[in-house]
Amino acid sequence: MKKTVVAAALGECVHVAGVMNFLRLAESAGWRTVFLGPATSIAEVLAAAQREAATLVGVSYRLTPETGAQLLGEFAEAADDLAQAGVRFAFAGTPPVALLAQSLGFFERVFDGSEADEAVLAYLKGQTLAAPSSSDYPQTMVARRQWKAPFPLIRHHFGLPSMAATEAGIAQIAAAGAVDVISLGIDQDAQENFFHPERQDVRRMGAGGVPVRSIEDYQRLYAASRCGNYPLLRTYSGTDDFIALAEMYVQSINIAWCAIPLFWFNAMDGRGPWDLEGSIREHQAVMRWYGTRGIPVELNEPHHWGMRDAPDTVVVASAYLAAYHARAAGVGDYIAQLMFNSPPGHSDTMDLAKMLAILAMIEPLANPNFRIWKETRTGLLSYPLDPSAARSHLATSVYLQMALRPDIVHVVGYSEADHAATAEDVIESCGLARRSITTALRGQPDMCADRHVQARVAELVAETQVLLEAIGKIAAPGVDDPLLDAATLTRAVQIGLLDAPHLRNNRFAPGKVRTQMINGACLAVNAEGHPLDERSRIQMLLG
Repeated sequence: MKKTVVAAALGECVHVAGVMNFLRLAESAGWRTVFLGPATSIAEVLAAAQREAATLVGVSYRLTPETGAQLLGEFAEAADDLAQAGVRFAFAGTPPVALLAQSLGFFERVFDGSEADEAVLAYLKGQTLAAPSSSDYPQTMVARRQWKAPFPLIRHHFGLPSMAATEAGIAQIAAAGAVDVISLGIDQDAQENFFHPERQDVRRMGAGGVPVRSIEDYQRLYAASRCGNYPLLRTYSGTDDFIALAEMYVQSINIAWCAIPLFWFNAMDGRGPWDLEGSIREHQAVMRWYGTRGIPVELNEPHHWGMRDAPDTVVVASAYLAAYHARAAGVGDYIAQLMFNSPPGHSDTMDLAKMLAILAMIEPLANPNFRIWKETRTGLLSYPLDPSAARSHLATSVYLQMALRPDIVHVVGYSEADHAATAEDVIESCGLARRSITTALRGQPDMCADRHVQARVAELVAETQVLLEAIGKIAAPGVDDPLLDAATLTRAVQIGLLDAPHLRNNRFAPGKVRTQMINGACLAVNAEGHPLDERSRIQMLLG
């Protein structure tokens, strides 16, 4: 039987917007709700509480604090018998009235309007969190997502060029309850040479992130996060010694999920010692390692192609290959990363269509043993330098992302065009994103149903299937599954089936594909700048 909450605006107060939002959240948390309306007398509220067998009574007052103090005192006295019988009481109002309500010591919880909807929802789910500990906040990605629903998890990248600054920043972010997941930004030397001090270069220390150099450093960063809302930690898989790093991540930071590419983090992009084929095999192995241990895996694959101006079709194909490999590796929980605004020139219509095409391609792979979780993010290269414009871009991008109802929103700090995010930047950026998320969840129009969006989705899915079919045809005789074969995939890059303009003069790829933003989409074009459909592009490559 559902628990019942009765709520009203008390006395002469007629402001009920907050009451209605409270009841909306209560319904999403499984409560039966009874709304008594504006300007409700004390007697009416208490009679309804008895009549409806209320578990919780919520009252609001947003007028003059002096009159509110007297009214709330009378309410507490009149409601004492119900409180003694186990009925719970909560109050919401302006900060001055909330302060007075708090001083009465009667209400179980007092809200002053500064709380995020997710904090109110946590209360309605029974998580009072008066003195929180890690046991109050689920410490796996899946459990935390389910706990926080319908709100997505919020993730942000963080890592400063010194250990001390990063530790202090993590503690500040955790104490603010700004994020659910902190992605540790590790410097490049640690990603590549953590187990090879002889290869490390002191001049590179802190380049690209925090200079961790021992397991104790990771443990210090994890310890810094053990406060506030106890955020999960995760980091990238590194660019060498993948299994050894994975073991250390599990031991030191209880890694929330693995983040690894399929074609990248090697000599092709200058981020590691492996050649392309060798790194694909290594990435397959580390996916299996995480999969057998029930740890979620994210392949941050498609955005690497998008950031290099690859055609939309190549981006969608790479997203399919990533999910296909994760399932084959035994991954149970797969995080599909969907980076919007990459390349930056996409229109919202074409951007949303590209993401929907990715989902249309990968969702048929899902089954009870392969669950797909959607993670959206703003394109790193899309931020304007002006901070006001950057803030606006963040908010509007996240609002567009919410059309996909993501499980995780990877917030990219508005400061990224100018500097790596500080703790203050992270907290502010997540606040901006949270507002967009809350607004969308209150009733966003269905942008996915737009006919132009759907037409582009159909076009992209058809073109991607042509490309995947072409990759299958270049496999050597005897290859069981070309889409899982490292040698076949390497050849697909070498001959340009998978290609991007930024790979020009790269020894692993031709970099000959030309792309251009046309009507808001990133398309392959010929030498004259005319769009090429995928069959024509492939025919030009293969003859």
